Order: sequence, then structure tokens, then C-alpha cells
Amino acid sequence: MRERVVAPTVISPEDEKINISLRPERLQDYIGQKQVVEKLSVSLAAARNRKEPHEHILFYGPPGLGKTTLAHIMANEMGTRLVAASGPSLQRSGDLMGILTNLEEGDVLFIDEIHRLSPAVEEFIYPAMEDFKVDFIVDKGAFARVLNVPLKKFTFIGATTRAGLLSAPLRSRFGIFHHIDFYPQDELAQIIKRSAALLEIKIDDDACDELSRRARGTPRIANRLLRRVRDFSQVKGHGAIDLQAVNAALEMEGVDSRGLDDLDRKFLTTIINYYGGGPVGIETLAATLNEETDTLEEMVEPFLLLIGFLQRTKRGRMVSAQAYKHLNISVKPGLYPEDYGQESLL
Repeated sequence: MRERVVAPTVISPEDEKINISLRPERLQDYIGQKQVVEKLSVSLAAARNRKEPHEHILFYGPPGLGKTTLAHIMANEMGTRLVAASGPSLQRSGDLMGILTNLEEGDVLFIDEIHRLSPAVEEFIYPAMEDFKVDFIVDKGAFARVLNVPLKKFTFIGATTRAGLLSAPLRSRFGIFHHIDFYPQDELAQIIKRSAALLEIKIDDDACDELSRRARGTPRIANRLLRRVRDFSQVKGHGAIDLQAVNAALEMEGVDSRGLDDLDRKFLTTIINYYGGGPVGIETLAATLNEETDTLEEMVEPFLLLIGFLQRTKRGRMVSAQAYKHLNISVKPGLYPEDYGQESLL
């Protein structure tokens, strides 16, 4: 699968480098997720007053919405160090042992994609989260012995796009849960203005509003589209970003007025043309499109569901009347009489 400019995940090392440079460092500079920010500010202040590490936190929600950024902010606010890892990279208990034993008092351990931890590592981390100690087995057979290793108190922050895949024992060991949701257009516009200022890009309000409309409710996508339009404007425009530059640049990138790209449109038109608008199972769709099921479920479907272009039913996926209208495809008479003409969520 080719790289998608509207992918909510990091698509290159350069992409990640720029994302890091645009991250806010303090809660007061974080735009959006107001309820989450308010709750974190209270729990952070309480932890500082008690001079204790913060409770373990689980951030969950779609990719690209700021879970990693919030973990970095937590460490900055507590004045401690953040140690980051990802679930797939931790396959054996020994992989985590070195990390845990090197944590200092109050440090933040952040594990992304925590739902992909191996069972061995997951069980190994339970006593670390509860009692700040680990039991490490050395040698084998008759010479095997268990070493009880005490740890310094730390804050564990997990992030996942699929909270339902977490086991009940792991989920129960987190003290605080925060759902990170898609951003409304006004907050995305604020993020784009802030990023433009940091990148020293001139952008007018109309261009900013149009970018926020096509950013799929995701800050990471908003920042990436901003950079694509900047490049276009510098080469084929006059440097500053206006509405004309946004429209021309995103048309060249294949991103339409609702933020859909070629894969999104192919996903919808396949359901319409091959399966009569649905319902159709996701595995069947993945085989037809020659894509991984996880790619469709995590990278394509969330936004289509959010804007009302896709419906999930017990029998499978169905394309809504709004999607037919957007794609300029005629709806079969009587297919969606109750849906036709409804406004979308964004």
C-alpha cells in the first residue's frame, strides 16, 4: 500500500521529526480535548502537591489525535523523564527488565500500541504496576531461582487505538482512563494556525478553515496537509497560503472536499459497485481491495463512520445515502428513504 497523505499514522521518519517539533510541551498550550486536559490538570496538581508519581493512565482512541503528545506533556509537567517503547517491540520479559530497572523516581514509562504486548510481557508488568517490583527468573531447571527486584515508583502511560483488545487484568491496573476523540473543525483551525506560526508560514483564515475541513478531525493529518500546501504554494504560488493554493494543492494530492482520498473512495465505490451498497463483510472487502483487514478497520473506517458515509451492521458494512450523494452516484429508489438528505456529523 502506498503512503497516504491522509493517513493518521506516521508515514516517514521526516514526518515524525516535524511532528515532534510541533508538539506543545505544556498543558496550557495543548489545543482541544478540553475535558481530558481539565482532568489531567487536576490530577497533575494533586500528584505534585502530594509529591508522588502520577497514577497510571491509559489513553485510547484513533491514531494521530495526540496520545503520545499528552504522554510527553505529562513528563514535562511532572519535571521527570519520559521513556518510550512500543508494544510490538517488547516480546520477552527481558526486553522490559532493563527499561524498568533504569527508571528513576517519578519517571514516565510510555508504551504505545499497548494492546500488542505479548502475554509474557503483559504478565511481567503486573507486579511492576501494582507493587513496583518484578520477579525475574534466572537459570533453568534445577538451578532456576527467582530474583525479586524492587523498582522506583514510576508512572505508566499506555496508549492504544483498540482498547477492546486489552485484557481485563491489564485494564484493571490503570487508575485513570482518557478517551481521545476526533477534533472539531474550529480546534483544528487553531492547531493549523499555531503550526503555521511555528513553521513560519503565512496563511489566511479561509485557507485555514478549508484545511481544517479536510483534515479528517486529526491534528497529525492537519499538519501534514499544511506542509503539502506550503510546498505547493512556494513552488507554484506566491509563498503565502490562500484558499486557491489549498484547493489546487489538495486536488493534486487526491484529497477531496470532505478529506477523502483514493482509498476511501475506492472502499465506498467497491461496496456500491460490487455489493449493491452492502451489507458486506470486512474480510470480503479486504480481499476484494487487496488490502489488510486491519488497514481498513483502523485507517479507513473510523472517519467514514464519523461523517456518516459508512454504517456497520450485524450483516456487514453498508454505504449510506450521504456517501452516494458525495460520490455523485444515484441511489436505488427506496434504498435509503429515511437517510437521504441527512446532514453528516462534520
